Amino acid sequence: MRLSTLLGTGAAVAVTAVIGAAATTPEIERDWYQQLRKPPYQPPRQVFPVVWPALYADVAVVSASTIERLDAQGEHKKRATYQAALLINLALNAGWSWLFFNRRRFGPATLVSAALAASSADLTRRAVAVGGGRALPLALYPMWCTFATVLCGHIAVLNRRR
Repeated sequence: MRLSTLLGTGAAVAVTAVIGAAATTPEIERDWYQQLRKPPYQPPRQVFPVVWPALYADVAVVSASTIERLDAQGEHKKRATYQAALLINLALNAGWSWLFFNRRRFGPATLVSAALAASSADLTRRAVAVGGGRALPLALYPMWCTFATVLCGHIAVLNRRR
């Protein structure tokens, strides 16, 4: 894998992480999130700073590998389509953080989270079609996003009047 491709996908993912953190960190530090009613399956606070960097690294590496393979196969249109799908996915990812934490719009955030889960599943499908089993670790991303959608929706229901 070329370093330039990995740096490109890594930069896109890093920008997403920074945008998400800009929306999330101030609200976590103000204890706003801790005051919300949450379901009993809410993971401990310490889980999120471990899970998200691992998922982001996975997205960057699998995406770089997928883009390289498509390029090597001369599948330039599929490569461009994958890159567009990746950018849409990352925009949904960052957008969720702003809707949920910054704007406190739980209903719309749940819808964006569902779109993110679907987009992540599509990204995984595309990567596995190109890279086979090597891309399977990316399946953790839509699984986590689906869990996050359920959690977000449940938080929305529990905090309707806030």
